[in-house]
Amino acid sequence: MSVRLTLALDSGDLQLSGVTSVVLPTPDHDLSALPKSAEVVQPFKPFYDHFVSQGFECVPETTAPCDTAIVFLPRAKAQARAAVAAACQRCSGLVVIDGAKTDGIDSILKELRKRVEIFGPMSKAHGKIFWFQSAPEIVTDWVARSEQIVDGFHTAPGVFSADGIDPASALLIDALPQKLGTRVADLGAGWGFLAARLLQDPKIESVDLVEADHAALTCAQANINDDRARFHWADALTWQTKEQFNTVVMNPPFHTSRAAEPALGQGFIQTAARILTTSGTLWLVANRHLPYETVLGQHFASVQETAGDNRFKVLRAQRPTRKRR
Repeated sequence: MSVRLTLALDSGDLQLSGVTSVVLPTPDHDLSALPKSAEVVQPFKPFYDHFVSQGFECVPETTAPCDTAIVFLPRAKAQARAAVAAACQRCSGLVVIDGAKTDGIDSILKELRKRVEIFGPMSKAHGKIFWFQSAPEIVTDWVARSEQIVDGFHTAPGVFSADGIDPASALLIDALPQKLGTRVADLGAGWGFLAARLLQDPKIESVDLVEADHAALTCAQANINDDRARFHWADALTWQTKEQFNTVVMNPPFHTSRAAEPALGQGFIQTAARILTTSGTLWLVANRHLPYETVLGQHFASVQETAGDNRFKVLRAQRPTRKRR
């Protein structure tokens, strides 16, 4: 929680100067103690939009120099290290690290103590905040490779299924029929596995990839060299398009935090019903325990499980019934 940042600033122990870059804050972080001139770096579109609405200048990624960098640790260890390393590469002053115990702040602090003089640390709200004088050489071994190739695909630290093809997506691809229609949308497209496989079909005229994680979408653009692919950095829950699709495929996320949030997948289903033609079909793969059948039945005339195992289920929903626009 950003209460730690406020505590450090109010104490006078931490003093910011010059151009401040705020890396990976979430809506749970209150940045009101920072000047609106601070630039927020947030690749996740809903969070990006949140800070834009608060009046901050926001970018999904950056290599621009700064005088102070404040890094809010993400959950993924590889992404956390990459974020700290990137801050050290472009920051000339203090790098501030804030994180909860559950996000690995203690292990990051322990590792950095061996490399650089640490100031602080301050403990509050089940986490810590500390800072140090930046230098590019501090964590050169943490610098994420610009190209991470897994199973022949570009991925990146912190993106969904960064270590390889997601088994649920593989199950969905194997369950799809040969004829999908000419216009396909992939909601929550990730780094592009589903879309890349779909575009092997020459009968498909277009595949729209909708992905909220800018890093994942950048990987998808590297993985797919096909003029029929159209890339949208957008929140699938609110994405607007004038086009209607014959088919929607998706392996929707079911959490943005550690707790399962079935409403996310339900929102994806509602978007699918809105953008499909009246005779269109949604193909969805999900963890078996997630309760999607009810909301599918509310928005589609026909719902059927067509494939699955003890972990996942593939659901086909046909003929959306929700009135459009």
